[in-house]
Amino acid sequence: MKSRENLVRLKQFQVNEKRRQLLQLDMMIAEFERMAVELELQITAEEKKAGITDINHFAYPTFAKAARLRRDNLRNSQGDLAQQRSAAESLLGEAEAELSKAEMLESRDTKVREAETGGRSAMIG
Repeated sequence: MKSRENLVRLKQFQVNEKRRQLLQLDMMIAEFERMAVELELQITAEEKKAGITDINHFAYPTFAKAARLRRDNLRNSQGDLAQQRSAAESLLGEAEAELSKAEMLESRDTKVREAETGGRSAMIG
């Protein structure tokens, strides 16, 4: 009986941990998006200042090139994090299903114990 309670607590912990990981991935994706938007604004400002928007132009600003590279790297990282998020979502679903099963077993065991205790008290009385 006690082992079922421990199992339920373990499954709840696992579900909470998966949710925390999912939230952390969401926060990282949002932060990367914010940084990419900020870089885009800096690129636009640098191009406007130089008057050159053609990346292949020999006088294209070096800072804008570096910022573009960093922005592209951030976008790639966002894509990787989105894939990790999808995997984490499926793991969360599995953990929630396991928790549900453990809770049903716990509930069933509790009902069995109550029925046994109720039967004994009726025999004593």
